[in-house]
This record gives sequence, C-alpha cells and structure tokens, in this order.
Amino acid sequence: MAWTFTIQVSMAILLYLLLFCRTGEEMRSNNVSSFVQRSGQQLFLDGAPFYVNGWNSYWLMVQSIEDSTRPRMFAVMMAAAALGLTVCRTWAFNDATYQALQISPGNYDENVFQALDQVIAVAQQNGVRLLLSLVNNWENYGGKAQYVAWARRAGQDVSSADDFFTNPTCRQYYKDHVTAVLTRVNTFTQVQYCNDPTIFAWELMNEPECQADPSGDTLQEWIVEMAAHVKSLDQNHLLTVGTQGFYAKSNGKLEINPNSYASTLGTDFIRNHMAPGIDFATAHAYPDTWLSSQDPSEKLQFLHKWVLAHIQHSAEILNQPVIFTEFGLSDQKSGFSIQLRNEFNNIVYDQVYSSVLEGGAAGGALFWQFLHEEMADWNDGFGIFPTEPSSTTELIAAQSVRLKSASGARFTCPAIETSNTEEKHEHNITRILKRLHLWK
Repeated sequence: MAWTFTIQVSMAILLYLLLFCRTGEEMRSNNVSSFVQRSGQQLFLDGAPFYVNGWNSYWLMVQSIEDSTRPRMFAVMMAAAALGLTVCRTWAFNDATYQALQISPGNYDENVFQALDQVIAVAQQNGVRLLLSLVNNWENYGGKAQYVAWARRAGQDVSSADDFFTNPTCRQYYKDHVTAVLTRVNTFTQVQYCNDPTIFAWELMNEPECQADPSGDTLQEWIVEMAAHVKSLDQNHLLTVGTQGFYAKSNGKLEINPNSYASTLGTDFIRNHMAPGIDFATAHAYPDTWLSSQDPSEKLQFLHKWVLAHIQHSAEILNQPVIFTEFGLSDQKSGFSIQLRNEFNNIVYDQVYSSVLEGGAAGGALFWQFLHEEMADWNDGFGIFPTEPSSTTELIAAQSVRLKSASGARFTCPAIETSNTEEKHEHNITRILKRLHLWK
C-alpha cells in the first residue's frame, strides 16, 4: 500500500510539472517568495492576480508530531501541490487536549510547535501557502471553552463558553497565544512566522459564534480588538475573521440564510468583515447540514444563491475579496452520489471562475477536506483521498488549470497542446490524467 501511494504521488507531481512547465526548484522559489496582497476586491502576488484553489487539512500539525504519522503530512502536501492547489487551511492551535500545542495559557509543547514549523517548511518546499486559524469556536482541539476553563481556574467568574469574548482574562490569553504564534521563529527555516510569505493569511477563529448576544455587538467588539492586535504584530499578512457567512436580522438579507436559526448566532457576514484590519471575507457552504430535510436539487439551488450572494455583497458592499474557505457534500447523507458531489463542487468552482473572468470579488475556494489513505477513521463524510481514482479530483485539478490561466500563467509545455480557451485546457488535463492512470 505504501509503495503504491508513493508511485501515485510521484506520477501526480509529474502531472503538475507537465501542466505548469516548471522544475520543482522553480516552483518553490517562484511561488512563496512574496506575500500575497490585497487591493480592493482583488488579491495580488507580485503584481499579478492571485486566485485560490485550495483545500482543508486541519490535522497537519498533530499528524506531524510522531515519526509514524508524519509521512501523511508530506504525502498529502505533495499530492495537493501536484494538483495545482495553492492554499491549505489548517489549525495553528490545539489547546489542552491530546498532543496539545498550548498545554496551559502561555505554556507550549516545543515538540508540537516544531511539528507546526515543519508543516510550514514543507508547504514552502511544495509551493503551497497556509491559511492558519488561531482558535476554535467548538470544543474540538480545546477551543473557546478551554480558554474559559483556564480563566475559571484562575479565579474568574465565568461559566458560558461565550464568556471567551467578554472576559478580560480570556481575551488576554488569546492575545498571548496570537503573540506566541506570530512571533515564533521557525526552527526549520529560521524565519519568524510574521515574516514568512509561506503563510497566506491568519484567521482569527474557526466559525466564531456568540449566541449569548444575538445582536452581534459582543462578537464585533472582539473582532475589532483582536484584529488590531494581530495587525500591531504583523503588517505583512492578510487577515480574516473565519465566519460561516450568515447574515444578521439588521441588514435585510435574511432570505439568503439557510434557516432562521442562522440569524441568532451573533454573527453577520457584512458587519464582521467591515471591522478595521480585516482584509478578506469568508463563507462556508454545507447544505447537507443546514438543509438536512431538503432534497438534493433544493440544496443545489440554495448553494447557487448562497455563493452568488456572497460574491456580490463582497464586491458591492465590502469591496473585499471573498474566499469560500469550507465547502463539501457528505457521502454519509441519503441520496449521495459522486455525480451529485461533482455538481455541488462545480457550482462553487464555476461561480468563482465566472467572477474571476468578470473581475469580481471571488478570491477562490477551499474544499473540506483532503485526507491521507491511512486516515479513513478521520473521515467525517466529506473526506477526499487524493490518490483514489475520482472524477472529483479531476475537477479539482481542472479548476487549478483555469485559475492559473486567468491569473496570466502561460502554458508552453510541448506535452500540452497550446490554446487560449478554457475548454481546451480542461480537455488537456483530462487527457493527461487518463494517460497517467490516476483517474478513470
């Protein structure tokens, strides 16, 4: 099994080199030597448009701690890069749980921090950038509830997990963690995190919610304070909030939400991203979870409206790029099929691409999630295994090709017929994938 995976990854790397006509050294030096920047509703890299086709592998740090599991990080990073993926979203936190990064406030496990160091170094070597999230809204990997538990042990009168947003001790703990991460000097590269262009951007929190204050004032004040703290330490990197993209009652756009519950979570797509220091907007897309009782066609209709609305509002109201930082369709839901998942992914990819061609606000999308073949027990229903024969993986690669083309990349490799049309590029990638027997 292991040697088969190695051969497939090597073939995938060959595919990437065929597509983009670069040596591995050129790929590394050209792709991660400069910071991605933002001007208005566009992202730029070295003066050229930068569009994200990426993925989520939140587990990279924890899987990189042990010798026995570290190869999974290497293999998935290489396979993703071979498919032309440019940004990976992953966790830069693990609070007081198994293999914790932060054992207690301000107390870090150096071995785990070095694992994160290595993730960043390997990303750089593969021409991949990282979107690093700094804390979780949920209890997985500690999250805001763990910060509240720490504050309670320190004598603070706190009880709800949402006290994380208001309690001064919790806020200081979070600021201290941000400082520790942003000022960390990578033991592999000797580059301070805040000075490393391999990091695409920081995310304040994974899916922040504050149900204790549905008005949204509490969360908004927290976002403003923490964005200012990040920017005081790091003027190089982009910053986002990490929201799922729900709209509040106050802005008259409730019809876009998947349900009435979404407006009670203390978040607002528009207001949250208007906070000073926030550089781009984010939204997630999980119709399987949000619209569990509706049929597949209704879920696809919702997704089309959801993606389009966020692109339009990012352009017309926020004047910011928007990246769909999580999206997926679960194979654990009734009615699932590969064809349906491909239709789902195509809605996201096509809307992003249409916006790109029109000079709109779509900055890209990151599917949830890539897993190594030995991580089947980590599959939450959304897992994609990069070495499995899959038309889904082919779609992912095709999106890489057309976004590269839209950004001005030229395809002059003799192995590929040259053409300026999107259809020709998609035909060529399909032909090469079949030739390499990576996909059916």
